[in-house]
Amino acid sequence: MNSNENHAESFEVTTQSLSTTLNNYVVVAQEAVLSMGFVVQLSIILTIYLFAFLLAGQIRLRLGAINKPPEQGAHTLKILAHKLTGIIFPILSISFLKLSTVLGEQYQFDDWLLNVALVVAVLLFLNTLVRALVDSKNIATFMRWVVLPVVFLHLVGILPGIVAVMESMSINVGNVEVSSYGVARVLIFGVILFWLGRASRNVGKELIRNHEKLDVTTKEVFTKVFEVALFCVMFVLLLNIMGINLTALAVFGGAVGVGLGLGLQSIASNFISGIIILLDRSLTIGDFVELEDGSKGFVREFRMRYTVLETYDGKDILVPNEKFINSLMINWTHKDPKQRYRIDFSVAYKTDIRAMCDIIKEAVGQHPQVISGEDIPFEERPDCEIDSFGDSGVNMFVEFWMIGIDDGKNRVGGDLLLIVFETLREHNIEIPFPQREVRVLDNSAITMRNSTSE
Repeated sequence: MNSNENHAESFEVTTQSLSTTLNNYVVVAQEAVLSMGFVVQLSIILTIYLFAFLLAGQIRLRLGAINKPPEQGAHTLKILAHKLTGIIFPILSISFLKLSTVLGEQYQFDDWLLNVALVVAVLLFLNTLVRALVDSKNIATFMRWVVLPVVFLHLVGILPGIVAVMESMSINVGNVEVSSYGVARVLIFGVILFWLGRASRNVGKELIRNHEKLDVTTKEVFTKVFEVALFCVMFVLLLNIMGINLTALAVFGGAVGVGLGLGLQSIASNFISGIIILLDRSLTIGDFVELEDGSKGFVREFRMRYTVLETYDGKDILVPNEKFINSLMINWTHKDPKQRYRIDFSVAYKTDIRAMCDIIKEAVGQHPQVISGEDIPFEERPDCEIDSFGDSGVNMFVEFWMIGIDDGKNRVGGDLLLIVFETLREHNIEIPFPQREVRVLDNSAITMRNSTSE
């Protein structure tokens, strides 16, 4: 019975102590709320929010094109800028509140309410960023329920104590010490880096693919290079967060890099050569090129290691990229798609050459793919000239300009040879062929042979 009475008395004392403490907090809160300092700080906060709201509205009006919802298929930067218009108000609020707290500390003014408002403004700003930039629901939930509370604990000064407690909770695995703080840090920053890397990759890819001056293959190559560079940066940052000594890793990576460099020298050379080709624009899709070994064709595709050339007969030639850098290459269509060609023929010596040249030039100029006409510069019109004097006739040629290459789909040479042949026949102009005149100088030998045969 005495024990029960003691417990009852102890519970009553504890209850009275908690009630007294709670009453003291209530009295302190009432005094703080009813104090002049509280009223002044509350007025400052309301004024700051009102001014920041009005100023943000004016800024949005000045940014009218960005403030409007972007249309479907709009540029990535325009969409991103529209999403970020919502952070103008929080940024202005944080800036003015921080300025107020700095002035309060300088003039020894009790600014506890301003600090509370600053913490709330920072959390609202981060929540606005999450809502505007994070598309994944899982990542957004992680940001709101894990990252934002950690930021709150940091702002109110409680985080260092929690970190010290979590660092004391550790286990040793060999020479490696694993603490709960280290695991939590890697988890939090790993998720943030994962989201940041994926978002940066998507934005970077869209920016590259929306670039109008680059062809499709160049865009894809630059996209892959950007992804690899971004992955390397994020990997190094994650290793740094995990506390891994990057100096030792650099030594190990250097040794591995030397081995890979010796073994993959050709692949690396072709990869770098491909980047150089894309940057100096010595080759573009659709160019007709001829290599030093006689290979020729149209450039159809760029790859990381080789370039695809399509020949006239539909075959694909895979040419290593370094071959375009280290050897002679003729690019027929890089500077100007217009090309000059010639066809050769012969006429008899009795032909009126001047009249025949005019006839042939007019006939060749009628072909739809041959550049001709009065508005065309004289040097680009079809021209017929004497090449040389042959054994059987006068060797002639016709020069003409056309768009593209005289082969494949643009086969013009065969058509023009037929046109020249028909034109010469139509005007009764003889095309000579080799003739031989045999003279017998000793008739006695022939007479003796005939008599013997009889």
